[in-house]
Amino acid sequence: MKLTLVTGLTGLILLGTIVELLRRRQLREKYGMLWLGVLVIIIPLSLFPRLLDNVAELLGVASGVSLVLFLGIVFLLLVCVHLSWEVSALEEETRTLAEDFALLRAEIDADRAARDELVSTDD
Repeated sequence: MKLTLVTGLTGLILLGTIVELLRRRQLREKYGMLWLGVLVIIIPLSLFPRLLDNVAELLGVASGVSLVLFLGIVFLLLVCVHLSWEVSALEEETRTLAEDFALLRAEIDADRAARDELVSTDD
């Protein structure tokens, strides 16, 4: 009973934290929805842990705890893959922006040099 209470309270605290991060715009909506979806599953299972045993039995898993650990590891691996994909996209975007900035800087420098040359020839 004590573990059920602690797990349920932890889920509710995480729910409040995610909602507050979304409210302050410190967490993007797509990630907030992901974590809220996880909490919608975790909170009821933490309050009624026997539901998990029934699901584990239907899937042929030895216990609900084993199922939770397996699903947690799979979920975290998927999150890591997704974040790696996001980082790769951001690295590519950063490289492209740096190249564009360098080209613009070179163009500005060339314009300044041409303008300075015109001013010096007019004297």
